[in-house]
Amino acid sequence: MSSFDIELLVTALVSVLALVALIVSRLRLHPLLALLVVCVGVGFATGMAPEAIVKNIIDGAGKTLGAVGLVIALGAMLGKILADAGTTERVANAILRHTPQRLIPWAMTLVAFIIGIPMFFEVGLVVMLPLIFSVARKLEGQATFKGSAYVYVGVPVISALAAMHGMVPPHPGPLTAIASLKTTVGPTMLYGFIAAIPAMILGGPLYGNFIAPRMTTRPDQSLVDHFTASKAADDQNAPGAGLGILAALLPALLMLVHALAEVLLPKGSTVLHVAAFLGNPVIAMLLGVLFASVALVLVRGGDAEKLRDALAGSLKPITGIVMIIAGGGAFQQILTSAKVGDAIVHLTQQFALPPLVLGWLIAMLLSVSTGSATVGIVGAAGLLAPLAGADPNLNLSLLALSVGCGSLFFNYANHAGFWMVKESFGMTMGEATRTITVVQSIVSFAGLLMVLLFDALPRLG
Repeated sequence: MSSFDIELLVTALVSVLALVALIVSRLRLHPLLALLVVCVGVGFATGMAPEAIVKNIIDGAGKTLGAVGLVIALGAMLGKILADAGTTERVANAILRHTPQRLIPWAMTLVAFIIGIPMFFEVGLVVMLPLIFSVARKLEGQATFKGSAYVYVGVPVISALAAMHGMVPPHPGPLTAIASLKTTVGPTMLYGFIAAIPAMILGGPLYGNFIAPRMTTRPDQSLVDHFTASKAADDQNAPGAGLGILAALLPALLMLVHALAEVLLPKGSTVLHVAAFLGNPVIAMLLGVLFASVALVLVRGGDAEKLRDALAGSLKPITGIVMIIAGGGAFQQILTSAKVGDAIVHLTQQFALPPLVLGWLIAMLLSVSTGSATVGIVGAAGLLAPLAGADPNLNLSLLALSVGCGSLFFNYANHAGFWMVKESFGMTMGEATRTITVVQSIVSFAGLLMVLLFDALPRLG
């Protein structure tokens, strides 16, 4: 490991500390400004040319806006339609009516587990926010509840979505690991489903029950109002709950069809290409908004002008969130282009660890340092591919799962998901660290323990 590698790792660490200091110190810089300032600092510290710094910032922000920003905007529109139609209110009432307070986190975990099968973490969270806010708003009004209802309800959702995203094919991370390590989807998917259950329980309902009474987190009121109930919930002419739920789940169903097609159909199949297009998060969310607009509003005699105004208004509460997430994407791109990932790979080559632990460790270090779970998975799987091909006794499905679990660890300030949770729930840096960062670390470490347990048992398949 060279001195240059050490300088890169120190620069990455200092950049994160500087980012936190700019936001929480007396300067109180807006997160977007702090992210951009740190991006420039990292660029110069690692010897980038000025034009390369600008290009990386633009590329990273643009890529994140395209992949995440559009989905968040469409999700805000869909959430507004569902709230105005009373769908979210009805579902929240049903959960609260049929579920004791102590079991609400478990119910939310189950819902997020189902939603998370086909959906990326950020997409699943956007879809779940209206329900999280509706349930939490009603819960915080109960005299028996202490602490933050939004953390109590939200942490189980974050845990379940993260577990599914990192452990279960056909999410991109696990699929990438499977392809690089030349293993098969079936056993990896089965291992992933089983491992996700204890991981999301530990990181969700159990940790949520512990942390929620110790926090007072509450989202911005405008965002709560945007995603929660309207008088339509009690309107006799309002659309039925079944139609509303179908509108809410349509994007997930389209993504699930795509997921199944990837597993069951050959790569050149025309049906697979169609399913891939319709199941793309942006297209699926767009179709969900259009379907909800027609089925829940226009065909019931709703005013098209009012609908347009409502959808335009739905973007205002999330504008700041989207821009901060774009800044997080720029920070991630700067760290990646500075070759921090290469320094991590050189560091891990010094370790003599079992392959399953090494895969988790490499993916974890790459993900933490670059802010990208994908970089963590691609780097770890690529580094371990020769070892995987040379050792016939190595369970490659478990190695793929180990890499996926490692990529989830310590989601922090250079991850877009961190900023999405922080800004959506109106958290401070410390509160976001105690929620999404700790939750995903619990899920990641629990997943590793399950991998090691599986490895001690007879091989599957």
